[in-house]
Amino acid sequence: MATKPTFQLFSSSQGSGLGLGFLDSSEPALPPPPPPVEVLSFEVSSSTDFEVDKLTIGEITLLKGRVSTKEVFGLPNSDLVPGVYEGGLKLWEGSIDLVKALEKESQTGNLSFSGKRVLELGCGHALPGIYACLKGSDAVHFQDFNAEVLRCLTIPNLNANLSEKSSSVSVSETEVRFFAGEWSEVHQVLPLVNSDGETNKKGGYDIILMAETIYSISAQKSQYELIKRCLAYPDGAVYMAAKKYYFGVGGGTRQFLSMIEKDGALASTLVSQVTDGSSNVREVWKLSYK
Repeated sequence: MATKPTFQLFSSSQGSGLGLGFLDSSEPALPPPPPPVEVLSFEVSSSTDFEVDKLTIGEITLLKGRVSTKEVFGLPNSDLVPGVYEGGLKLWEGSIDLVKALEKESQTGNLSFSGKRVLELGCGHALPGIYACLKGSDAVHFQDFNAEVLRCLTIPNLNANLSEKSSSVSVSETEVRFFAGEWSEVHQVLPLVNSDGETNKKGGYDIILMAETIYSISAQKSQYELIKRCLAYPDGAVYMAAKKYYFGVGGGTRQFLSMIEKDGALASTLVSQVTDGSSNVREVWKLSYK
């Protein structure tokens, strides 16, 4: 059987420091992030109009919630406002790519969610995390930068999907929890995390899911440090969907994977690549301990 390509940019002789120039590039100062907090499942917004559409992803049908950015944040329909609103109300292409990749990995026997503890970072609509719930995960925890996204979109969208599937799939045993906060601080409220900042060898999440979260160069290092705090050792895996390059904001899979290889703790394997012409090249990568 042919093996999937692994990413390598630096040779092992170049060391393991994280001092990469592109991560030190100057960006405009951001306002202080909101404090990390757990959002309880009953804290659903009752003042926001929430509508759903059916979304077919391969052979899977999920529900996609719709809410107004202007109604929730008082902002025009912007993709994001750095440090204020990080795009959680928009359904990004990478989220769909990730669900497709997870389904393929499950069908080929490379991935099982049964009994696993899952964390979705930058969840928004939470379609990958919802997929994990439907596949028998023991716990699925959802994180987004904005608590408002969790209250107005994530929780209602999860509830709508689980209600829709309740007649055919048992999800009552899955523990679902919701956490808001910035990458460098949200570990303070996540329950399955190694607080000393080292590689998590005391439990952690078996699977971490993330889609379209690495667009900001300045935030990549803190997101990677969060992953290492949270990922279960030695068998934990990260499934990451993102664009090869995010033009205009500087991030992308190449910068993020370069940082990971430079650090030396995780290996990177390409799961799928999408070149449908609708946008920049999109990829799904699996990260795991070496």
